[in-house]
Amino acid sequence: MLRWQVEAGADEAISEHPQNRYNQPAASEFAMPPFNSTTNNPAAPPRGSVAPSRRPAAYGQGSPGFAAAAAPQEIASQSANALAASATTLDELRAAVGRFDECALKRTATNTVFADGNPKAPLMFVGEAPGADEDLRGLPFVGKAGQLLDRMLAAIGLNREQAYITNILFWRPPGNRQPTSGEIAACLPFVERHIELVSPEVLVLLGGTAAKTLLARSEGIMRLRGRWFDYSTPGLARPVPALATFHPAYLLRSPGQKRQAWQDFLALKDRLAAVSPRD
Repeated sequence: MLRWQVEAGADEAISEHPQNRYNQPAASEFAMPPFNSTTNNPAAPPRGSVAPSRRPAAYGQGSPGFAAAAAPQEIASQSANALAASATTLDELRAAVGRFDECALKRTATNTVFADGNPKAPLMFVGEAPGADEDLRGLPFVGKAGQLLDRMLAAIGLNREQAYITNILFWRPPGNRQPTSGEIAACLPFVERHIELVSPEVLVLLGGTAAKTLLARSEGIMRLRGRWFDYSTPGLARPVPALATFHPAYLLRSPGQKRQAWQDFLALKDRLAAVSPRD
């Protein structure tokens, strides 16, 4: 039961004993005495004067709470940018991700899931996040969705050694929930550097999270799939053709969309046929 709660995201106790929130005393029992009551507050200001407000300053209006709330994400982004920029090889990037502790997902994950496949292959896949099987084995796309991806590759004459595979996130969100914008932002500098170091000939973005994040688009995957985009960053020597398509996990839930995914992979096969082999 405890493991289920942790996987669902309930990983912190806030009280030593359970409390029945439906059986709380009436609010009046918690009411504080009037602030300017001379009976209950000997230090109250004299009548006729204005008592200082007890309401905290609004966020964004000089409140220290606002700076404290914004600081963790800003610190995470700065740390990720510095670590990613310092990596000049994939091994260095893997080590940098291993040293990065500013993403809360790392504290609940079993393993860091970096990549799998052949980094010298012309084809690179970027998915969303590790699932339970990936978290246990430390490799991306090894569960049921990964098995389907292998079959999709085989259908166009490829295997896992002829592609390189990674995700937007390196750690599994508890319960396989949707990643938050903060978690994505913390990992994004590493993902961008990852693509720069691999420098693939063709990039395939699996699912809406990967497509919208890397293409900086607001449309959903239904509108993005089947379309080619030019992906570029300052560290890339030239734009990389990027194809958005459905995530295999979505195809397992919606097998009726496999026809469209097959069309996407046929387009991918044609694009790869025009690519020169890499050393």
